[in-house]
Amino acid sequence: MTHVVTGQTLSFTAGGSPVHEGRGAIAVGDDGTVLWSGPQPLLPHAFRQAERHDYGDMIVMPGFVDAHIHFPQFRILAAPGKDLLDWLTRFTFPEESRYADPAHAKEAARLFLARLFRHGTTSALAFCSVHKACADALFAAAESAGMALVTGKTMMDRNAIPAVQDDPETGARESEELYRAWHGRGRLRYAVTPRFAVTSSDAQLRVSGELLSALPGALMQTHLSESPGEIAFVASLFPNAKDYTDVYDSFGLLSGRSLFAHGIHLSERECARLSETGSTVVHCPTSNTFLGSGLMSMPHLRKAERPVHVGIATDVGGGTSYSMLATLGEAYKVQMLVGYKPSAFELFAMATRGNAERLRIGHETGALEPGKFADLVVLDPRATPVLESRQEVSETLEDVLFSLMILGDDRAVRATYVKGRKLHDRLTA
Repeated sequence: MTHVVTGQTLSFTAGGSPVHEGRGAIAVGDDGTVLWSGPQPLLPHAFRQAERHDYGDMIVMPGFVDAHIHFPQFRILAAPGKDLLDWLTRFTFPEESRYADPAHAKEAARLFLARLFRHGTTSALAFCSVHKACADALFAAAESAGMALVTGKTMMDRNAIPAVQDDPETGARESEELYRAWHGRGRLRYAVTPRFAVTSSDAQLRVSGELLSALPGALMQTHLSESPGEIAFVASLFPNAKDYTDVYDSFGLLSGRSLFAHGIHLSERECARLSETGSTVVHCPTSNTFLGSGLMSMPHLRKAERPVHVGIATDVGGGTSYSMLATLGEAYKVQMLVGYKPSAFELFAMATRGNAERLRIGHETGALEPGKFADLVVLDPRATPVLESRQEVSETLEDVLFSLMILGDDRAVRATYVKGRKLHDRLTA
């Protein structure tokens, strides 16, 4: 039924400017879309008798969009590894092998999405395991929730344990079957998903490029330039490539529909080519610091003469928190270490409208605009005693947002709505 959500409303324009109403209202239709948004005193008469969800002076804003997260790794946060490759071998591959079991994948998908909603994330670009059953389970759970989700089965045919390998032919066939079954169904999209060049042969990267070209609207997700050891391994596997980015480029995997997680150690040539092709690099700060991979510089990627699109993500389970608030706080610290001081407005805009545009779902989510779905997160700036004390010295909305991203976690998420339905309420969880 039509209802109205009230509180401080916050959204961002396409240019990243905040649109804030101290006493705002959002009218949500029975189809889950925003019918109207603006100041409470101007709420149209047609909505004044509708059921009201009043959040006082809490912040009601678009739900967070996570641009890179691993569904089968949802249990292994804080698993120690000497570096990325050691962590994958010791923890990640054995954990992902469990997702060959459809029953396990189904229950894990339920828990995974509940955890996202608890942290205010309403959309995501997610990796699955190599198993078709894993992707089927996550698609089905997301469809039931009504969420915008982009995912795909991982493709990897070497340098991993046999239980998480496929082959180029099987990977291509199952990817296309999943695309035909799920892409465009409800709010679901498919992503061609070669894990990274270390675990995909020339043949598998070739079919990945062919799939990206042949499947209309599909995205492509993989990893790029995360750690020095990985980069050296890729150079040994592809000795004729100019660099790591050139490996993907040679197989047709750079495009406006391609998202590359990490991008920490990119050269000028690589950045120029990523910019030319409209590709996106996704910053994953908590995993980069946890695994000791390096410090990604947003100013380096965004140089005016060859700007690269940048998204932001948790990268669970290499990332250490499901919370986009914690992720934004870590991004702030990483950027400070490379000499750049992003504003809270900039980072919150990246995690909402910016990421939605990177995932090509900006037409349906990421902003409080009529016609988009009411994917909302309600943030309580006084959720904990520490935050409550901090707000005593906050003078501006920027101050409040900054405190939330440095001190906030799932306790600051009062409620989460997906397609207009409240799927998490901290008071009843």
